[in-house]
Amino acid sequence: MKKILCFGELLLRMSPQSNGVWLQQHQLPVYVGGAELNVAYALAQWNMPVAYCTALPDNFLAKDIIQGLKNDGIDTTHIQMQGKRIGLYFLEQGTDVKNKHVYFDREFSSFVTLQPGTIHWEKVLEEINWLHFSAIVPALNDTVVKVCEEMLQVASQKNITISLDLNFRASLWQNNRNPANIVPVLAKYCNVIMGNIWSANTLLGAPLQLSGQEDVEKSAYLTHAVSTAEYILQHFPKCYTIANTFRFDTFNGGIQYYGTLYTNGQLYVSANMHCTSVKDKVGSGDCFMAGLIFGLIQQKDPQTILNFAAAAAFGKLQEVGDTTRQTIADIQKTIQQYAQS
Repeated sequence: MKKILCFGELLLRMSPQSNGVWLQQHQLPVYVGGAELNVAYALAQWNMPVAYCTALPDNFLAKDIIQGLKNDGIDTTHIQMQGKRIGLYFLEQGTDVKNKHVYFDREFSSFVTLQPGTIHWEKVLEEINWLHFSAIVPALNDTVVKVCEEMLQVASQKNITISLDLNFRASLWQNNRNPANIVPVLAKYCNVIMGNIWSANTLLGAPLQLSGQEDVEKSAYLTHAVSTAEYILQHFPKCYTIANTFRFDTFNGGIQYYGTLYTNGQLYVSANMHCTSVKDKVGSGDCFMAGLIFGLIQQKDPQTILNFAAAAAFGKLQEVGDTTRQTIADIQKTIQQYAQS
């Protein structure tokens, strides 16, 4: 059976408590994550055959991590053992990776120092029918962009379905590198693109009429989801499915959440979900992406695919850590809860 391959940098998240409590208690929780690995974890949790490709140093930390991935059902055959360090990021508990206080420490990591020609993509993609990566990968440097292009060219030649998550991390785009000049070069290979109307504007140049700051009716966001999707379809002809997520903080520390899916000229909209508190915002979008892949591979109808992806993303908000442990049954319960509300 052919597999899904997720390609990206594995990161260790250091997640201290606020106000220096972690120093007083001598505790600093560590979570294994990274956007593409979070997708792989979710798919493995849902019994999908999935492999993960990254680069890690040949040391005991990496070996412990790889064994953990294997134990969780992820094929680690194509992890490249090279370089000297694992990428890190530091994020206070309960905050979001888009928070201004997030600190990435991934310079000179094994993945960041990958070079073109070092990964044998013909071999890696031999038993793959779906390839996934995110816009975080090309954000790292121009050399990694070339590695991505090698991968996408081979995958395209093999008629592998390619998905892209338009993750945007402003702090990663440094040295006057403009994502709108880089990401479209990679997006031209992609069949499924997921993000939101704001990241599509920043990364792909899709027109943006709403800032996200003003008080806007849901109908206006849905109209914008259609125009963004149509722009992507027009400018990236290989793409046939576009998903957008809408996540808004509420005044009391909660979340309002829904998603859209545009395919075959029709917009599908998920239930509007809401919660009054959040345990961890990291990995919610990755759960949505995993749900999207899960449904599309099984050729479910668009509304069923969207409902599952949105419910998985919403459920992840109540889990601590980067990866999800939600079962299919857990997600179905969330779907039923909001179907009846």
